[in-house]
Amino acid sequence: MKYFIIGTAGHVDHGKTELIKKLTGIDTDRLKEEKKRGISIELGFAHLTLPSGKKAGIVDVPGHERFIKNMLAGVMGFDLVLLVIAADEGIMPQTREHMDILKLLRIKKGIVVVTKKDLVDEDWLNLVVEDIKEFVKGSFLENAPIIPVSSITGEGITTLLAEIDRVAEEVEEKSRSHYARLPIDRVFTIAGFGTVVTGTLWSGELTVGETVEILPRGLTKKIRNLQVHGQKVERAIAGQRVAINLADVEVKDLERGDWVVTLGVLKPTRLLDVKFTVLASQEKPVHHRQQIRFYLGTAERLGRVLLLDREELEPGGEAYAQIMLEDSVVADRSDRFIIRSYSPMVTIGGGQVLDPYPARKYKRFRAEVIENLKIKEKGEPAELVLNVLLHNPKPMEQKVIEQKTTLPAPTVEESINRLLAGNKIYQSREKLYYAAENYAKILTKTKEFLQAYHRQYPLRIGIPKDELKSKLFNDFTPREFSAFLEIAEERKELKVSGNKVALPDHFPEFTAELEKAKERIINYFKQAALTPENLKVILPNFSIKEDLAVELINYLVEQGELIKIDEEIYLDRQHFEEAMVRITKLLKEKGEIVIADVRELLGISRKYALPLLETLDQLKITRRLGDKRVLARRD
Repeated sequence: MKYFIIGTAGHVDHGKTELIKKLTGIDTDRLKEEKKRGISIELGFAHLTLPSGKKAGIVDVPGHERFIKNMLAGVMGFDLVLLVIAADEGIMPQTREHMDILKLLRIKKGIVVVTKKDLVDEDWLNLVVEDIKEFVKGSFLENAPIIPVSSITGEGITTLLAEIDRVAEEVEEKSRSHYARLPIDRVFTIAGFGTVVTGTLWSGELTVGETVEILPRGLTKKIRNLQVHGQKVERAIAGQRVAINLADVEVKDLERGDWVVTLGVLKPTRLLDVKFTVLASQEKPVHHRQQIRFYLGTAERLGRVLLLDREELEPGGEAYAQIMLEDSVVADRSDRFIIRSYSPMVTIGGGQVLDPYPARKYKRFRAEVIENLKIKEKGEPAELVLNVLLHNPKPMEQKVIEQKTTLPAPTVEESINRLLAGNKIYQSREKLYYAAENYAKILTKTKEFLQAYHRQYPLRIGIPKDELKSKLFNDFTPREFSAFLEIAEERKELKVSGNKVALPDHFPEFTAELEKAKERIINYFKQAALTPENLKVILPNFSIKEDLAVELINYLVEQGELIKIDEEIYLDRQHFEEAMVRITKLLKEKGEIVIADVRELLGISRKYALPLLETLDQLKITRRLGDKRVLARRD
């Protein structure tokens, strides 16, 4: 079943609340002051079952200019609007301001309802209808039904219900597969239940028992109960008016403007990339850094407009901009917003969020900045995904791409597959994605660095990964760095051997002199067996510079010909393995041994026996228990 929200709009005292009462039987004026003054001050709520069985939530907004802030808290969730115009007064100032707001928010479906039909004669009514047709020309209401009604006599109400039912068929259904987003418009407490928040569920689903996030406050709370249209439910879905009973939170901790969202998918922001339009009816242009009031969802925030390619934006104009706010909001790509002047409070324009999480404030008058924003506005999903990856110098996982593009997971996945097929991006084994252009830049730097490294250390197999990361990839997480190496190895652009990274064509280079020195080193350790001298003692004996001798010894360790058991002690591999076999055999016989047993078995001193056993511990051949050793595993 389709669920949607019907909202009212129109000038004060044009009969919006009475109309809703006639349609639903519900009086949406709840406050004593509203009853006393006969006007709506706060948002009112009702629900309606249409003749076809479709169910709609209804939001009744105040019409007085002083309460536009409250009107804006309700209007952004509308799927279908009833623009209410009284027959005895016709189009009034707040009719125009409300209509401007509806157009800025790109409301797509609506019906014009001419109320108080019983107060005028037929000729006057016809004149009002003609004025309305002229007023809505060129707008989303140009071809909308215009239905005269009387909330006193009931005339026209049945026709209106039928038209609502018909137009509702054309309403675009809100996404249930997207993550849940509900802007809070009321917070109150119910005795025996606790804190309750209400709002329109813009997308996704909410279920009883689910843990949700309250943003921008950063609270994580559990849904205790849900109600839709006054009925207790286990699940609420997009397009419904929902009351949420939250566990372990007090009324004072929440307010209108907060959001209930799926855990871990959105984050607060104070800087947004936007496409901004100034109303043609405005008398003054909007200036760069002009202070404004910003409205999105049910939130109002103070901030400034940062124009990127001009000093001012004329009435009727539109431009790319950034909105810099004093306090955080919760926004998603494609959200619509309204901007009012700081003082006096007049609606001056609105627009669309292109990116809720830009990396920084942009430098102005830069062609590449505008080009980037054009892609954010008009790009296909694959272009948006690629744009996000291009503006991130590191590999990125799909979940982060979804957050930054605010595209649904299936759309992001499909876009990734298209980009992979076109070699626009690369994928690591752990499914981190890297823009090919960014990968090529860091690969070039890496190759240049390795060329210099190989010249300096020609005998080394490669540079240790940790050293390479600290030199060139310090701002990469270990996972991101591994992803880069995986991609480079897969593409055969780097060689990864264990813990070493090298250029694909690099192999240790030996001159005749080095070959002879290598043989001298190998022969020395073979003859020294299990009791070689410390490194610093033997280095002068190899007839080459000591630093080259160290390089040769490290090379032999990498090749497995020597085993390092201590910073100063190296063993020939054959002798090490023979000692390991004998120690293992002794352990199988005795069950446990101490250092003295090894000294006696191998005829060596503690100087060699202790590091030998510690090396076997590291290799998980033995395991230390106090001052004893046992086999780490038994065959």
